Amino acid sequence: MKHILIIIASVLFSILFYEKSIGLNLLLFSMMTIILLAFNNSEQFKSKRIILYCITYLTTAVFVFIQDSSLSIIANVVAFFTLVGAISSDKTSIYINWINGLFSSIAGFFFRKIEGNKNKKEQLLNKDTDFLHLVKLIGIPLVFITVFVLLYKNGNPMFNDLVNKINFNFINFQWLLFTVLGYYLFSNLSQPVRIEPATSKDRSIKNDLYKTESFSEERLKKEKQLGTTLLGLLNLLIILFIVTDIISLTTIDISAAPAMSAQVHNGINTLIASIIIAIVIILYFFKGNLNFYAENKALKNLTYLWILLNMVLITLIVIKNQNYITSFGLTYKRIGVHVYIFLTLIGLVTTFLKVMKIKNMVFLFRINTSIAFVTLIAFSTINWDYYITTYNLNNANSYDLNYLIGLSESNAIQLKRHSLNTTLDSKSYSRIDNKYANYIKHIEHKTWQEKSFRDFNITEEEKSL
Repeated sequence: MKHILIIIASVLFSILFYEKSIGLNLLLFSMMTIILLAFNNSEQFKSKRIILYCITYLTTAVFVFIQDSSLSIIANVVAFFTLVGAISSDKTSIYINWINGLFSSIAGFFFRKIEGNKNKKEQLLNKDTDFLHLVKLIGIPLVFITVFVLLYKNGNPMFNDLVNKINFNFINFQWLLFTVLGYYLFSNLSQPVRIEPATSKDRSIKNDLYKTESFSEERLKKEKQLGTTLLGLLNLLIILFIVTDIISLTTIDISAAPAMSAQVHNGINTLIASIIIAIVIILYFFKGNLNFYAENKALKNLTYLWILLNMVLITLIVIKNQNYITSFGLTYKRIGVHVYIFLTLIGLVTTFLKVMKIKNMVFLFRINTSIAFVTLIAFSTINWDYYITTYNLNNANSYDLNYLIGLSESNAIQLKRHSLNTTLDSKSYSRIDNKYANYIKHIEHKTWQEKSFRDFNITEEEKSL
């Protein structure tokens, strides 16, 4: 039954994806993958965590169908590896899930063969089935039939004409090869594997720090003095920087794009350097026994203050970037600045928790990669090309029309309607018309596997603007 299900899945895989672009097919593939995984790994699907990953994976596929954006496709692929990796070993860090999921998808079949990690049913099946005999049964007659067909062709003109009329052009060998690829993929996924010892080691490592035997009061006192002096001076420096930055923020001319751009970019560069150095310094001082030193309260308070001041610095960058967006519109880079600021803020918060709760570096890596995954999934639910276009046309004081035209085809109808209601130069009219015409033509030539929700619901009025 297992092999029959894999064969059916591989044929459907070719029907869905052979010479097709991404659309409805990815949603159907995601459903098919979950069914196959559940059928072959029923015990693992009793876990609430696996069910959550299934829902997440299916959600990303739904948004690929709804939006047909590159970000949603990337999120779907990452969610796929996360689910497969989690099935191979539940209760592991999300980055271990990614590694196991990727490895299972690429080499799971061969890994199981080499390691001999088949279940008892598979082993009994192999004992009962003589694969060498099957190869002989099919291969030897085929070879001799081919030889005798070639001999008989030379000995009988009528037989030769009959054989020459046989046409195998209906067989698409590329499609068959693609189907074999699908069979290999689903064979890998039928029983996800895990990389050792990385998986076992990850499961054995806890998030908490513990006092070591090399606890030295004298050495820790010196470390505390160094940390207190360093963080005290750095706090004074960042306070001075924040004060001057607030003053410059109130004097900057928001109507001047170059000035605003310089403010934002310089601020981001400063933020990157500051946060990285801040986290490295904090992790250095709180990597071991200093966490358990009785007189580390002053050092901890200075650390908390520095984290807070870095959050103030983040707030100033948010204000600058938002002013830039209000004045000159949204772009992917400006959205990226907000995303980076958000992730930086999360990094500071988790560093604060690491110090306060006495956690180790593994805790930071686990929680931050998990948050990054959730952020990717959340942002993939938004059609950014459509949103950027809508915001810039309706809210921005000024915007770059060429930038909007250069985005994906998802905003073609928006731009076409805008061109009909706004006075534009001839070059912009021409580019928008070409983009719109190509978009409509592309939709009309899509097969059902490639279509997105937007393609199925486009109106006749939108097709004839």
